[in-house]
Order: sequence, then C-alpha cells, then structure tokens
Amino acid sequence: MKKSTLFFIGLLLLPLCVATTQAVGDVLRHTDQAGSLFSLETGCLALGYFAWLGCWFFLPQPVKVYILGHELTHALWAVLFGGKAKNLKVKESGGSVNVTKSNVIITLAPYFFPFYTMLLIALLLVVRLFVTPLPYPLVWLFFVGFTWSFHFTFTIQSLWTHQPDIHEYGRLFSYSLIYLLNVLGIALWMVCTMSVSPGFLYDSWKFRTWNVYEKTGCFIGERVKQVVAWAKDK
Repeated sequence: MKKSTLFFIGLLLLPLCVATTQAVGDVLRHTDQAGSLFSLETGCLALGYFAWLGCWFFLPQPVKVYILGHELTHALWAVLFGGKAKNLKVKESGGSVNVTKSNVIITLAPYFFPFYTMLLIALLLVVRLFVTPLPYPLVWLFFVGFTWSFHFTFTIQSLWTHQPDIHEYGRLFSYSLIYLLNVLGIALWMVCTMSVSPGFLYDSWKFRTWNVYEKTGCFIGERVKQVVAWAKDK
C-alpha cells in the first residue's frame, strides 16, 4: 500500500484515538463511582507497574531481554498469519528474525503486543487448568503490571529512535495505530480487573467515536466553507 494512502488512513485514525482515550476516561469515572477504582486488585497492578519504573530508572536496563521479546513477537505474529520464522538473532545493539510473511500487524506488533505480559497470562491460564482456585492471585496481578510497564517503557524508548518498522508504513499511520491498540489494551485490562462490563466500554467507545467524528466532520466542513468563500472573494 502506498505511503500516501497510509498517511490518509493515519489521519482518519486520529479522531478514533481521541475517542478511545475518552472511552477509557469514562471507564475510570464509572469505576470510581462504583467504588472499585482503588481496589486491592488495581492496587497490585499499579504496584507492579511502578516497581518496574523503579527498576527502569535505577537499575541497568535489560536491553537483550526486550530485544528477544521484540523479535519473538514478530515471529509469533508471522506464524499466526500462516508464515514461518527462523534465524533468530539477539544482540545488545539489536536483533533480527527472518519471517516468510509480512504485513502491518506483523511489522508493528512489538509496539502494541506486550509479549511478556501475554506469556505470563498464558502461564496463568495453564496453572488454572490444574489448580483451582488460582494461588496467589494478587501476585499474578503484580507481575501483570510489572511486565506491562516493561513493555510500555521500552516501547516509548524504541519509538524515540530510528525504527525501520515505523518508517516502512510511515510515521503518522504507525504511531496512530500503535497508540490506538495500546489504549484499547489498557481498556481491556481495566474491564478484566475492575467492576465494569464490556458492554459499558463498548457503548462508551461507540458514543465517543460517533461524537468525535461528527465534530471533526463539522470542523472540516466549516474550514472548507471558509476557504471557498475566501477564494470567491479573491
């Protein structure tokens, strides 16, 4: 797909990014009113999140661990789309993996798919098959927050540097899609850990999306009218 087309799609995604962010705010307000915003579960998630931030700022960064997860994410999504992956290489300066299939999801997956968080959840589901109830559920939530924070910090750092993955599809489209999918991920975590229904999230997201695109359309329409009127006067 041409970069000019992707740039236009990126523009169209910007209002959706705004609407999705507003929907997350609605979920936060809803859970606050329900008295579950500061529950023990969300507290453990937050504790894990900030524990990793402490590691990030005061300990040596495990760059190779992130690069390994980054390349394994490319490989995983290539396999999910029916391709193959081989020749995985990981070094402090970077990594690579050869995949036989590529698309926008495979290319950008490491920036919105928290590999180690999902690995942890997969392990949790396996444990649940053999042990009920799940032992130490708050500890699991702590490490979910810890690994998601790991994903977030390294993603931000990666996006500040030159990334061929980003330039392949253009900055605007890539950043818009990455932001959108990360915020959607946050929304889903909130639904899974707080007393809010998926239906509430969907209704809020649908209303916010319609509202933002309607306002954007009106704004663009007014600007077009002004430009046309100015051109006629000239």
